[in-house]
Amino acid sequence: MDKKTIEDIDVRGKKVLVRVDFNVPLSSKDPADDITVTDDTRIQAAMPTLTYLLDHGASLILCSHLGRPKSAADKQFAMDPVAEQLSRILGRPVQKLDEVVGDAVTAAAEVLQPGDVMLLENTRFEVGEKKNDPALAKALADLADVYVNDAFGSAHRAHASTEGVAHFIREKGAPAAAGYLLGKEIQALGGAVNNPTHPYVAIMGGAKISDKILVIDNLLEIADKILIGGGMANTFLKAQGHEIGKSLVENEALPEAKRLLEIGSDKLVLPVDVAAAVEFAADSAHQMVAVDQIPADSMALDIGPQTITLFKETLNGAKTVVWNGPMGVSEMPAFAIGTEGIGAYLADLVTAGAEVIIGGGDSAAAVKKLGLADKMSHVSTGGGASLELLEGKELPGIAALDDR
Repeated sequence: MDKKTIEDIDVRGKKVLVRVDFNVPLSSKDPADDITVTDDTRIQAAMPTLTYLLDHGASLILCSHLGRPKSAADKQFAMDPVAEQLSRILGRPVQKLDEVVGDAVTAAAEVLQPGDVMLLENTRFEVGEKKNDPALAKALADLADVYVNDAFGSAHRAHASTEGVAHFIREKGAPAAAGYLLGKEIQALGGAVNNPTHPYVAIMGGAKISDKILVIDNLLEIADKILIGGGMANTFLKAQGHEIGKSLVENEALPEAKRLLEIGSDKLVLPVDVAAAVEFAADSAHQMVAVDQIPADSMALDIGPQTITLFKETLNGAKTVVWNGPMGVSEMPAFAIGTEGIGAYLADLVTAGAEVIIGGGDSAAAVKKLGLADKMSHVSTGGGASLELLEGKELPGIAALDDR
């Protein structure tokens, strides 16, 4: 995955189409409201790429999806509040277009001067975006001299603005390269898949095993140990024959859990105790019990203290760690103890020289909430994309870019 980056191409005087990930939280879903961006983390994450391009004499045409609109009539997902926030961050005007492609967009792009920034309308307002429609992809490519993808969170989707456009850019002899954010993701997650330093320990959590079967399959080939926590651990525990009370379990995934236990018996590390609660509630009565003593009226909502100790012992000395998914119901303080304990220990591992990669999604949100994000080696911006990369898949949005 050795792809060209923005530093490998000449952008001076060029119009650069940048696919960014500005899929940010908004203050309201009512189009009649004065909608604002409530968390600009993803906009801030694009700043190194946008600043580099502007500093090197480019003009910018930015495009992104926002939310899940059913059609262009869903104006609550228009990009106007994003343009306003971006303008504040950049300290310069951002021209927001009301279409993704069309005569008005083409005319605006034609008169762009170095340093100018324009933001296209929500790409998913176009029905051809998710279908990777060639006509839409070509229309986007026709706007620019260069294409840059900096939206790792969408790199696993073969959409018109993430994959199709790169081919049409290349057809006219123009470059298609990765931005800094995408480049960091390729380096960090790609390195964990293709060339990790051992000992290599993976931590898998979250609610469902079904989402991560292929990841675990691939990690069994390359990791030295795989720690299993979160709700998905319940399915493994039941597959081992334990009674797990009212705990969340994916019965349809039990055969896969048994298969993984058989082929990974020397690598998989499961909880030995859990926080068992009577109800799925932040203030529920709960107790720490061994995994073979979960009461029939209770459910496991976090790993227990013995498991935290076991996991830390397994992580001790690790040189590469990938973590995807919290250890419990971390949005409830009483059941965030496991996630907090593992997160703090991982921060210590980074200090000791380990490469610790947080695989996006809920685990990224958890380390951010704990104030540990800046203490990790890398926190991925893409949950689904990071999982597919950890599965060993080639992501279409990355594959479409120019090789070095």
